[in-house]
Amino acid sequence: MLTVSDFDYDLPEELIAQTPLEPRDSSRLLVLDRSSGKLSQHIFREVVDYLRPGDLLIANDTKVIPARLIGRRADSGGKVEVFLLHRLSRDEWEVLVKPGKKMRPGQKAIFGDNLSCEIEQVTDYGGRIARFSYDGLFENVLEKLGETPLPPYIHEKLANPERYQTIYAREHGSAAAPTAGLHFTPELMTAVRDKGADFAFVTLNIGLGTFRPVRIENLSEHVMHREFFQISQAVVDRILQTKQSGGRIIAIGTTAVRTLESAAKSGILTAGSGWSDLFIYPGYTFKVVDGLVTNFHLPQSTLLMLVSAFAGIEPVRRAYQEAVRLKYRFFSFGDAMFIE
Repeated sequence: MLTVSDFDYDLPEELIAQTPLEPRDSSRLLVLDRSSGKLSQHIFREVVDYLRPGDLLIANDTKVIPARLIGRRADSGGKVEVFLLHRLSRDEWEVLVKPGKKMRPGQKAIFGDNLSCEIEQVTDYGGRIARFSYDGLFENVLEKLGETPLPPYIHEKLANPERYQTIYAREHGSAAAPTAGLHFTPELMTAVRDKGADFAFVTLNIGLGTFRPVRIENLSEHVMHREFFQISQAVVDRILQTKQSGGRIIAIGTTAVRTLESAAKSGILTAGSGWSDLFIYPGYTFKVVDGLVTNFHLPQSTLLMLVSAFAGIEPVRRAYQEAVRLKYRFFSFGDAMFIE
């Protein structure tokens, strides 16, 4: 039986990257060959050397929104923090609220002259459904009043908020960035296409659950957080054509993996949108993905379990030991792996 402890490792705190490197593609890259188990060291932009003509790279084009709102309770003036999780309709959002006990259905919060919300209901996991009132475009109001959230292990303020967005981010809705994509520059994307490979885009809106540790020792009992995804028929067609032509499907990040594998849950890759609670851990049979670009993940996280499912527990363990020994940078602003 697999347990959470199988995915633990020792990480010195100084290896947790607090700021991104410039330029984006200058991070280090650890390449793991699944067939031989061989590890090799590179700079991220050299990933193009491992691509083949006909490969299709699938990226998550979600955009991080300024999801953190600080305001005051309408009844008492007390401080309240509202964190946007998912848009349900034009004015309704699934949110987290602090302090939660004080914000019950009917309570209102005010964030500025032009933005307030009323709590409508409590969700089954302790969140809230809130209806927002504002003038103009919600996105514009949010840009003015909201803050972009950073992962809990990053303690330094980000000088340029755009460095926590991929260069191809366009679909608003995430509470966290798809960080494997942060390494790509326009020049690197051009180099990939010059090699004869190409990009296609899917969307998965990343929630706070991505940072949530697995608290149940027996993995088979873990319930994965839900995240909204969508994949178009055009992208499905390109993936099928790539496979038929002998090309590889290379996912940029674990969220692209979860989108592709969720869309193929029935055994057939299908276009559409919906909620994914797919938990990928060792023993899972991949239906779509042939290669993976990914950052280094937190101990005992579902992300590390997904990577281990793809490459094997022992090869990933060796790779992480090597990365620690060579002082790679870890987590969101850290270095990357290419697993083929």
